[in-house]
Amino acid sequence: MKPRKNTKRVPSFRKLLKTSKIKLDNKLKNKQFKQQSTAKKYRKEQRKLRQAVKDVVSRTPLPLDDKKKHPAKRQEEEEEEALPLDMMDEDDLKLMEELAQKASFITRDLSSNEPVHARKRKNESVIEKYEKMPRHMQTEPEKEVIHLLPIKDKHGIIPQTMEKPVVKVEEEEEEEEDVAEEMEKTQTPAEPLPVLSPEELLVYRRKKLQEKKTHIAALASAILSDPESNMKKLKELRAMLMEQDPNVAVTVRKLVMISLMELFKDITPSYKIRPLTEREKNTKVKKETQKLREFEEGLVSQYKFYLENLEQTVKDWKQRKLKKSNVVSLKAYKGLAEVAVKCLCELLVALPHFNFHNNIIVLIVPLMNDASKQVSEMCCDAVKILFKQDKLGFASLGVVKVISGLVKSRNYDVRPEVLMTLLHLRIKEVEVKKDAEDIAPKKKFMSYKEKRKNLSRMQRKWKKAEEKLERELLEAEASESTEKKLKLHTETLNIVFLTYFQILKKAQKSPLLPAVLEGLANGEENAEECVGDVLNIDPLKFYTHLYKTLFMLHAGATNEDVAIVLQCLDVMLIKRRKQVSQQRALAFIKRLSTLALQVLPNSSIGILATNRTLIHTFPKSDLLLDNESQGSGLYLPELDEPEYCNAQNTALWELHALQMNRMTVHHRSPMELFESYSMKGMTFNPCVPSVAPKKKGKSLPEDSFLSEDLSKLFKVHLAKSAAQGAVNFAEHLKALPVS
Repeated sequence: MKPRKNTKRVPSFRKLLKTSKIKLDNKLKNKQFKQQSTAKKYRKEQRKLRQAVKDVVSRTPLPLDDKKKHPAKRQEEEEEEALPLDMMDEDDLKLMEELAQKASFITRDLSSNEPVHARKRKNESVIEKYEKMPRHMQTEPEKEVIHLLPIKDKHGIIPQTMEKPVVKVEEEEEEEEDVAEEMEKTQTPAEPLPVLSPEELLVYRRKKLQEKKTHIAALASAILSDPESNMKKLKELRAMLMEQDPNVAVTVRKLVMISLMELFKDITPSYKIRPLTEREKNTKVKKETQKLREFEEGLVSQYKFYLENLEQTVKDWKQRKLKKSNVVSLKAYKGLAEVAVKCLCELLVALPHFNFHNNIIVLIVPLMNDASKQVSEMCCDAVKILFKQDKLGFASLGVVKVISGLVKSRNYDVRPEVLMTLLHLRIKEVEVKKDAEDIAPKKKFMSYKEKRKNLSRMQRKWKKAEEKLERELLEAEASESTEKKLKLHTETLNIVFLTYFQILKKAQKSPLLPAVLEGLANGEENAEECVGDVLNIDPLKFYTHLYKTLFMLHAGATNEDVAIVLQCLDVMLIKRRKQVSQQRALAFIKRLSTLALQVLPNSSIGILATNRTLIHTFPKSDLLLDNESQGSGLYLPELDEPEYCNAQNTALWELHALQMNRMTVHHRSPMELFESYSMKGMTFNPCVPSVAPKKKGKSLPEDSFLSEDLSKLFKVHLAKSAAQGAVNFAEHLKALPVS
């Protein structure tokens, strides 16, 4: 029989060009599926064949009496079989003889109704079918083909193709690893070093350490010169973190940690590297772009492994855990861990924009509360620097969230230094909401004269429209950036004050109270709004309480508390002037003037300086310098509500009793005046002269201030004392009897 001719025509090159990529992929998948189906059928038939052959070989003849029967019936059959042959008919004997000549009679199971040779034929058909089946040679998988530009000759267009090269990177790496493992196995163990004296051992260690230093320096120089082409050397340098030579292991690991830290600070880009999507991976790009992608992928991978190694070093030290190799002693682990923490702190400050920064925060913040003072100080200092450098607020918000969680998880039992770091938060950008014109970055545009001189009329028209559009874009970017900062800073402050008030509520006897109170005292202008959001308290209550307690101060023991009052007034009235009403300002000015009459001079001067600032801050408050009343009602000095005491209907008559040199208060803050005129050192400011100054042309007699009678009496007594000589004050003691 002739083989069937393949009638399918080979597709032309034009048809191949029109065929979509999806259709070609589907064809390839269908072809692979058919090959798999054929292989499955072939394996199934092979199993059937092996089973058939096994059944034929293992089958044994079954005796006739092998079938299990009842004992009574079996006994009856034995009795029947025991009959002599002469009692059987001749026809029966002939039938038995014929059956005995056939082999199938012995091997056949009489209980089955199957024909005698049916099973044999069935087995034979399987074997014959297998023998008749065509043999399939193992073919190699089809290779992908790349279609090239066709060639045209006199016969027509000749399509050109070539095999697509397949780069088996993973297989090659596996082969290299297998080869390396085999080489390690086949290598003969190194001979043990001879026993060295301490001097020889020290020389050997110096030599070995110098070799390692030179190698580290060479790798680092090569990486810095061309980072994109030397990622393998970066990997080699990172592998030295697992140095196994016990003589130099600790020193080499420390050097490698610091070297890698400096390298990552230098070669890391100023943006965060994100993973590529599947679509981006399958898209063809230029060689330069592909090289950059490989560099970024390798950099992120090596940076991740480096951070994991630092984390594991710290964990091993914290858990007092030794490795199986025992290369590094337990005491040396502390020094390694301190270097690892230092590297993490440096990366926390230097690379807040790069990958895995949040992971570094999670590692550093718990170490701020570490029992080791050195480790705790390093971490706290790094967080303070991060707070000061963070302009936008993303990193600060992340650190504050972790600190809040740490304080809560430790049941408010942490070191006070952890909370003191929050005082260095940089959130001054939220203080004043500026207009878009103030916020927008300044860009220099062409002046009208420059346009007139250098541009034509049409160009000036286009330039004007372009500058207008640029101004609008700059204002939009600035407002968006400011809104983002405002949102981040507000969220940060809310978390900080929530932590503070949770400590005040649940841990009244905690050593964290000084840090909490200092944090609340150093709050910025937005602090009151954040406190109000957290505690749901109206700031007006604070003003009422301060106004009520002012008259509790006096010239006695409470005089020193005036300093705190002056600070509170500066924050509540001057810095928050936009949120203070006119009635409230007038009430505070009047009560402060009255308070200045009952405190010591230094407090009085500080209060007057505050009043001077308030009058300048609130221009309409100058009506207190007029004797005429404004509006209806009478001033109620005993009322403790500043909004309703009618302070506009009074005058500052206290100033007449507090007359002083005008230059004393000029250009000096209330706190400076309070400290300058303090009487703690029992001194006068200004100093009292020892001799009264004499006026020119006039000399006052010594007794000009005395009456005539008193002057004569003084002269008599002075003459007597001069005649007696020196006065002996112990004279009366000599006359007393000695006991």
